[in-house]
Amino acid sequence: MNKAQLVEAIADKVGGRQDAADAVDAVLDAIVRAVVAGDRVSVTGFGSFEKVERPARYARNPQTGERVRVKKTSVPRFRAGQGFKDLVSGAKKLPRGGEVSVKKAPKGSLTGGAATTARTTTKKAAAKKATAAKKATAKKATAAKKATAKKATSAKKTAAKKTTAKKATAKKTAAKKAPAKKATAKKAPAKRATRKRAAAR
Repeated sequence: MNKAQLVEAIADKVGGRQDAADAVDAVLDAIVRAVVAGDRVSVTGFGSFEKVERPARYARNPQTGERVRVKKTSVPRFRAGQGFKDLVSGAKKLPRGGEVSVKKAPKGSLTGGAATTARTTTKKAAAKKATAAKKATAKKATAAKKATAKKATSAKKTAAKKTTAKKATAKKTAAKKAPAKKATAKKAPAKRATRKRAAAR
């Protein structure tokens, strides 16, 4: 069965050939885009499509037998679901024409869809922004603390220098004033002697 035959097979159920062609195109396009982006597309009872990384390796050319280097690549992979496997192997009987062979999606699972994905993406983006903001705030706080510590250290050093300078000035002043007081003390006895002489006369 090719794509055109697939469209014909579902045309009656969908409501027309054009609607069936659009539906098939939309489903295949959605699967391809999701797998290329690295997402896993899983359909319950049918199977899953996913992107698989193949590392670089050596292979053998079947015609010449020579060893060939194969580059790293990505390939799509389809894994059939258990319901699909059971139908193909004959373990389960295929439903009649009017019934769907693949299990229907459970109630409520079709209401999320793109909205759920968008919410998840938005939440992840918000979480990344919040983490980045926290890191930036932490860096700013650390820088501010360092700057404050430097200012405090420089202020302490300046205060210590001023105190040392004041002490040195005070010592010099005290040293200069001390001899003057001693000289004054020596002159005092001379005045007393003069008074004694005057009294004797």
